Amino acid sequence: MPNKGAYLATVLAILAGQAGAQTPLSAIDWLSTTPTVTLDMDTAPGEPPVAESATSPEISVGKLGEARRDAVGLLPASVTGLPATLWQSSRAEMLARLIAEQRVSDLPAMQALLYTLLLAEANPPLGGSGDQLLLARIDKLVDLGALEQANALLERAGADTPALFARWFDVTLLMGQEDTACDALLRAPHLAPGYAARIFCTARSGDWQTAALTLGTANALGLLSKEEDALLLRFLDPEVIGQEPILVAARKPSPLLFRLYEAVGESRPTTLLPRAFAHADLRDTAGWKAQLEAAERLARTGALPGNHLLGLYTEREPAASGMIWERVTAVQNFDAAMRSGDEGAIADTIIPAWEAMRAARLEVPFAGLYASDLLSMTLSGPAQDIARRIVMLSPRYEAAAERGPADMLAGLARGSPPRTPSEQTARAIADAFHGAGVPQELSAKLARGQLGEVILRAMQLYTRGAAGDPEALTKALASLRALGLEDTARRAALQVLLLERRI
Repeated sequence: MPNKGAYLATVLAILAGQAGAQTPLSAIDWLSTTPTVTLDMDTAPGEPPVAESATSPEISVGKLGEARRDAVGLLPASVTGLPATLWQSSRAEMLARLIAEQRVSDLPAMQALLYTLLLAEANPPLGGSGDQLLLARIDKLVDLGALEQANALLERAGADTPALFARWFDVTLLMGQEDTACDALLRAPHLAPGYAARIFCTARSGDWQTAALTLGTANALGLLSKEEDALLLRFLDPEVIGQEPILVAARKPSPLLFRLYEAVGESRPTTLLPRAFAHADLRDTAGWKAQLEAAERLARTGALPGNHLLGLYTEREPAASGMIWERVTAVQNFDAAMRSGDEGAIADTIIPAWEAMRAARLEVPFAGLYASDLLSMTLSGPAQDIARRIVMLSPRYEAAAERGPADMLAGLARGSPPRTPSEQTARAIADAFHGAGVPQELSAKLARGQLGEVILRAMQLYTRGAAGDPEALTKALASLRALGLEDTARRAALQVLLLERRI
């Protein structure tokens, strides 16, 4: 890189040749259907109702008013069933830690429950800065890849502090919708997460002269990293791209650096980056394989609707074989059979499709797509066994219990599994449905009104249980049932048995 004097001259030379603002990068086409659950605080012991749906209504965004930001949510109590006191008796720092520690990427029932907690409206917790819990919720949504939900939460709260604005800026960059955040940054430059963001947004507004001058000044003062400096120079002057060596990217670039690499023609692969970056590969500018891999990655955490994934699977004919293309072929064949209603074709294609979804760990999204139609099919043998498993993994699991053997799965789907199954995991589940109570450490917190904290801790117990700890599994499921989360408890238990995973 040239010395600072020569560098500044190079930057200023950009101004004479710059024709105008760069064309904004394409926005991401996003479909948002967030899986959530409903808690029934009036559940009678032993007779918990089961929710018929696990989807949330359309998200609405309004003004915050005078409420503390930690109280902001997108789902009202009428949707979640959660009381306004959900968080208010726990410490903000404890709740933030528990949310950050949740590991639900392979646990669909816990994903739906976590989304409910992250998006719920509720009174703020004790202590904290007023937005500590909100920041933790946003960070977890981004971790799950749920960018639209994070963006809606940020807009609802108002991104007018440096910490909130930095997250909003990152989210809009990853969604390809940074112009709104850039406009806000230029109106309130004190919120900018750094000089690189100010230069980027100034350039996107069309003020190339100010952007170039700011770049030169920031470089002279040492306010930019070498990577930011090199990328912004290329962003402002495309002619530099052919004169400078290819850049070596950071292992985990920030969203801004990621977009700058893309803008200068050196796009970074997203497969090794955090899940939220996968949204970049959902755009039409990405190849079909990249779109498929990104969609699968996001669907695993409930951040992408199953219908979006199916649309990509069936978009065109595979042009190759092996790996993901075999999965595409299997899904296409099964989908065609289901649409035709030919039960012979369904029987022939359901097992390859199921095995393909198991390999990709997408069984639950797959079940959500086809379970209702499978209930009306008359299959036999292995095909019928697979169809029953698929329906058991869907919200229609109770209907599946009405057909087939009166086994552990059927009893569990009805909320009354056999009392003493022989297998250890099944026995741990049965204990939770036959008398096991809330662990003392959780019941004490519940008595203090710390409902949200208790749910988060029960989720951690379930994660341990799914990893092979039978005692933790019993405690988790018993706690969820006692809290009125019967549907979540049943689905979580069915998933442990049917997905056969060790987290």
